[in-house]
Amino acid sequence: MGLWGLPGVCLLSLLTLQVVAAQGSPTGSPRGGKAADGVVIRSLKVNCKVTSRFAHYVITSQVINSADTAKEVSFNVEIPKTAFISDFAITADENTFTGDIKDKVTAWKQYRKAAISGENAGLVRASGRTMEEFSIHIMVGPQSKATFRLTYEEVLRRKLMQYDIVIKVKPKQLVQHFEIDVDIFEPQGIRNLDVEASFLPKKLAAQLIKKSFSGKKGHVLFRPTVSQQQTCPTCSTTLLNGDFKVTYDVNRDNVCDLLVTNNYFAHFFAPQNLRKLNKNVVFVIDISTSMEGQKVKQTKEALHKILGDLRPGDHFDLVLFGSAVQSWKGSLVQASSANLEAARNFVKQFSLAGATNLNGGLLTGIEILNKAQQSHPELSNHASILIMLTDGEPTEGVTDRTQILKNVRDAIKGRFPLYNLGFGRDVDLNFLEVMSLENNGRVQRIYEDHDATQQLQGFYEQVANPLLRDVELLYPREAVSDLTQHRHKQYYEGSEIMVAGRIADHKLSSFKADVRADAEGQEFMTTCLVDEEEMKKLLRERGHMLENHVERLWAYLTIQELLAKRMKLEGKEKANVSAKALQMSLAYQFVTPLTSMTVRGMADQDGLEPIIDKPLDAFMLEASQPAPTHSSLNIEKLPDQVTSVDADPHFLIHVPQKEDMLCFNINEEPGVILSLVQDPDTGFSVNGQLIGDKAGSPGKPEGTYFGRLGITNPATDFQLEVTPQNITLNPGSGGPVFSWRDQAFLRQNEVLVTINRKRNLVVSVEDGGTFEVVLHRVWRGSAVRQDFLGFYVLDSHRMSAQTHGLLGQFFHPFDYKVSDLHPGSDPTKTDATMVVKNRRLTVTRGLQKDYRKDPRHGAEVTCWFIHNNGDGLIDGVHTDYIVPDIF
Repeated sequence: MGLWGLPGVCLLSLLTLQVVAAQGSPTGSPRGGKAADGVVIRSLKVNCKVTSRFAHYVITSQVINSADTAKEVSFNVEIPKTAFISDFAITADENTFTGDIKDKVTAWKQYRKAAISGENAGLVRASGRTMEEFSIHIMVGPQSKATFRLTYEEVLRRKLMQYDIVIKVKPKQLVQHFEIDVDIFEPQGIRNLDVEASFLPKKLAAQLIKKSFSGKKGHVLFRPTVSQQQTCPTCSTTLLNGDFKVTYDVNRDNVCDLLVTNNYFAHFFAPQNLRKLNKNVVFVIDISTSMEGQKVKQTKEALHKILGDLRPGDHFDLVLFGSAVQSWKGSLVQASSANLEAARNFVKQFSLAGATNLNGGLLTGIEILNKAQQSHPELSNHASILIMLTDGEPTEGVTDRTQILKNVRDAIKGRFPLYNLGFGRDVDLNFLEVMSLENNGRVQRIYEDHDATQQLQGFYEQVANPLLRDVELLYPREAVSDLTQHRHKQYYEGSEIMVAGRIADHKLSSFKADVRADAEGQEFMTTCLVDEEEMKKLLRERGHMLENHVERLWAYLTIQELLAKRMKLEGKEKANVSAKALQMSLAYQFVTPLTSMTVRGMADQDGLEPIIDKPLDAFMLEASQPAPTHSSLNIEKLPDQVTSVDADPHFLIHVPQKEDMLCFNINEEPGVILSLVQDPDTGFSVNGQLIGDKAGSPGKPEGTYFGRLGITNPATDFQLEVTPQNITLNPGSGGPVFSWRDQAFLRQNEVLVTINRKRNLVVSVEDGGTFEVVLHRVWRGSAVRQDFLGFYVLDSHRMSAQTHGLLGQFFHPFDYKVSDLHPGSDPTKTDATMVVKNRRLTVTRGLQKDYRKDPRHGAEVTCWFIHNNGDGLIDGVHTDYIVPDIF
């Protein structure tokens, strides 16, 4: 058998095209021969077929192991975040392993059992700005080959006058047969078609890339030979490393672009030659002290550019919020040269101040727009827009998120869209997204990077030129059902409104589409009818692909909208919407945030199948980005000594008022779950499950270590499961799973989680505690043959006085006295008498270790050791802390 399924199959979130040996990055010979370790990519082909904006991609790669020993290889691909994987297969030695899509909760149950026992059946990796990474690792036998095939689909959205098809190219070696083939079919006719390869000089790209378009069809082919891939004539390195981007647009001669086939329709609306609407725009800017440095510099640069793009007929104002709220004018003013110059000076001179009164800033901006519409009738026909930029969370004024959402909703009352821009990694993007969705807008993250100014400008350009207001696309009620969103507050130049739905049986003859909107000074109206003869002609040209793509386009849009809608709901309503999105994801075989794909037949030695997963929205840091520092988690200075539990398991209790440490061990069986922290006021808890050492010494009791931690904060529906293999957010609802190879910063309401690659993770709870989990990996020379976890309490002063647990009971001051120091039974150690909690104990001076800075060797810490499972120091006996579940 040439292929063995590894415990390590992972679908990640970011995606690039590469197939590399897991041991390294093979380079390949100049003629695409054997790589240094015998593993080569014989072929790598990307086929993309676009039919009316619906793109269907198939990536196929064949890997050959010409070595005499088995090799581990990985198939890595980057795909757009907006895409859904719909199929995956691996073929080796006439055996084919195919994907099977299930609901996520069911799919992950077996995986979680595997993670607890130390196996790695599947995981989710890091996501970047716009891409997700899919990666799967397998063993390829000697003198054998394996073929991978990944299928994914997406709807192309029009931005700034074009549709973008982006294919990441990164094979990391010369490939004998490399090909990108893009086939486009657009019934309206293709207006323009361009190709750009970031890794090729323009002159060479023009020679190697073939492109053509005529009428409804467009085609792009990139098929470089091995010599054309080389960085130089004698080099074994490849040029192929970057983005292959195809852009196109369609003809807009006819305002009606209506496709109907097999009882499904798709309506594309992007009228041309309309006069631009004047706009009323208020910019609400966060000037809290967390914006200091590059963020405020880049914000000011972007505002200067954006102000310069305002037209004379536009009206605007600026609102700044820190601890207090201030506006530039307090009312809308015309974008005259004098006003724009004054506004630039205001932007140039403002300084940062205080906390984050987000609620106050937003309500001030909303009030300015509302008053303008009420007091100045001439402004009521303008397109009003509210744009808010923040880098943090509400910390001043109204801070309750539910109340803020209600306040904003009640103030806007659906009159205009709110666009929220979240700057950097500390922002609560889910909160901002819900707020935008409730107010006809959308959210966008601005990455804290050198191009943040361009990111801000790029967003503004998409909404800078409104053409229509209050757009409605209407269809006969008796003829259609299951419509996607068909009402929009505004239509912007360069974009497109897309609606899809189902047509009832025998209702095609009565089907039509009416469009109504407010244009500059007049009402916009048009009616679109189905051209049945044209539909038959299109079917003859494109056949089953057209029928299939229109239906799947409807399913894709519907699922995306349901996933967005569920963010705004709670309780039964949320459950019902989630159930519908799940049902459609399964029916159309899409890997969505509610589903996972298992690879049938490709099981490891324990019978566990790999999991292919799509993560929920979590902010992933790229390798070059530093992790948030402890100071960013509101810890002024971490103490040198902290309360913790680590190793076998050794509990260390820091007693700051004594400037000393106490310690004890807990001896229990593998599988036992212990309560470490329990705050009854908030429900916050930390439980840990013990695992045994894989290779204990004969005749000695088996060592136990923490192999699984469960951290929960019921107030925010937060759960985190941590094992030495993976970190799972909200495992009960099929949340995203991260590897210890990831660098990530996650936020769920009041809880922040920072994953520091291969080292530790930090959990910080607002108005609660901050905790660190240290990862211990088996290493050469290690006495322990089992990966395990350590748990450290970095800050607990905000935890309630009722907090309990093996560690939690020591979060608040307590007293003890030590006397009668004398040699113990071990002459190298000192015994003493300790009086604590009205009990008299015999204790021993000893050494334990703190592994925060050095997970291998640790730093020695002296402590008074309490014998017999901490008897006399802990409340009750240690068995009182055994709990049935990890959460």
